Amino acid sequence: MNYQKQNSKIIDAWCKDGWKWGQMIDHETFMRASKGDWEVYLTPTKFVPKAWFGDLKDKKILGLASGGGQQMAIFSALGAKCTLLDYSREQCDSDRLVAEREGYTIEVYEEDMTKPFPFGDNSFDLIFHPISNCYVKEVVPIFKECYRVLKKGGVLLGGYDQAFNYLFDDDGHIIYDLPFDPLSNQRHYEDSLKNDWGIAFSHTLEENIGGQLKAGFRISDLYEDTSGEGFLHDHHVASFMAIKSIKE
Repeated sequence: MNYQKQNSKIIDAWCKDGWKWGQMIDHETFMRASKGDWEVYLTPTKFVPKAWFGDLKDKKILGLASGGGQQMAIFSALGAKCTLLDYSREQCDSDRLVAEREGYTIEVYEEDMTKPFPFGDNSFDLIFHPISNCYVKEVVPIFKECYRVLKKGGVLLGGYDQAFNYLFDDDGHIIYDLPFDPLSNQRHYEDSLKNDWGIAFSHTLEENIGGQLKAGFRISDLYEDTSGEGFLHDHHVASFMAIKSIKE
């Protein structure tokens, strides 16, 4: 099976099992957001600064691998016009259900972000891309597509997993070499399936930051975050980052 199809089925199963990032917001949260009381995540524990967004009313937002009936629902409550691209059926269905319940419209594309995006050039004001490119082997083509579909001055907000997340076990012992690549390393593949991690890949700063710069973006701001649990978190190691990038 294609690893992306494999991942989509794994994420569907996580959602059915109650995965935190696959549970749609309730009506009360939607209503609070509509009154200006809202927060969203790009990384595990820190809220995204609201200054990164500006006024979202009537803005065209692409939720890239951002399904689950969470962030797109919040942005819709704030008056944005949202589109979702996500390969998990469960994640897409959650966004459809929240939209139906709350009475707003969202365009949902159940598709793979490693393929060319099904949108024209200069289509969106903002792309919201929570941690997800760790489930993709080649990330630079995704940044190029993001750049293409954003309008001039448009913003890419992304969350990224740093490579050393893959080095350690829960006791702090180094157990893997980098890069972590289940498609090239049989042990990585077998352990990924055994531990229900999904088919995930480590990426370097050259890939995640350099890839955006090469696509044409200007890095405007960033912050780091921990996983919220585990060995690295216990030692205050920031193993994730969020980046605000602008198409100039």
